[in-house]
Amino acid sequence: HTHIHTYTLSLCTDVLCAYMIQILVPHPLNDPASFGSLGDLHGISSQEGYQGGLRLMQATCKRFFEYCSDHGLMLPLRNFTLSYDTNIPRQVGLAGSSAICTAVLQCLLSFFSLEQDAMPPHIQASFVLGVETKELGINAGLQDRVIQAYGGCVAMDFSKHLMERGYGEYTQLGIDSLPRFWLAYIAEPSDSGKIHSTVRQRFDNGDQEVISAMAQFAGFTDEAVTAIKNKDAPALADLMDANFNLRRSVYGDACLGEDNLRMVAIARKHNAAAKFSGSGGAVVGLARPSSKLSASRECMNG
Repeated sequence: HTHIHTYTLSLCTDVLCAYMIQILVPHPLNDPASFGSLGDLHGISSQEGYQGGLRLMQATCKRFFEYCSDHGLMLPLRNFTLSYDTNIPRQVGLAGSSAICTAVLQCLLSFFSLEQDAMPPHIQASFVLGVETKELGINAGLQDRVIQAYGGCVAMDFSKHLMERGYGEYTQLGIDSLPRFWLAYIAEPSDSGKIHSTVRQRFDNGDQEVISAMAQFAGFTDEAVTAIKNKDAPALADLMDANFNLRRSVYGDACLGEDNLRMVAIARKHNAAAKFSGSGGAVVGLARPSSKLSASRECMNG
């Protein structure tokens, strides 16, 4: 069993005499194939969409075979059954898709007894990104895949001169230096990929406003690393607020969405810092000394 970011995957062997078989098990809730009525089908499809975890498992297995073939890694003939479970909220920018891909990958590495040098963590992150973007067409970046591959708290440098080699510089930070954060998310979200809007296109086209904003985001990261190392929670809270303010100025309120803006407004009303935890649909918060967490929780749930 492999556990990663509250995804649980199971790999088990089956003994077959005449041939080899690998089975991917659909999740009973996330990959439904039967429904009580057309009304049930409509309700589930409207809420959950049409793309569950089965395609993620299958695409990861496909790319894993290709990677091993390209790198001369011999895989023994072994049977397995692969299934998954999760409690990660869907479609709120909490990296649910990449979590399942990473968990499948690490299951396969363990199952086939491949040492870490066969695929180090920085390669695992790039591999998972490739599964999502190239195989499945999911709008994604490296950040979520890096933290899932490494675990803990990681400072990431994606400077252009580093990315020319295909990956950034990843430095693990001690989690004992972190303050206590909280998380809030939208109960009935839309597709998290929509929140990216045209910002990536503007960046690729050389839009100076976006390029300047990305440089400022990188500066916030450097300052946040210093704040974490110094256990300076107030400075980290101020940086989180600055991060959201800059994001809002670049993306605009219409793109960020009313629900996302409301979560941040509630946090600030109760003197807590808050910023997006990902592409949208959830925010991570940090309480300042005078914050009232119980009041914030009641407003978020109201």
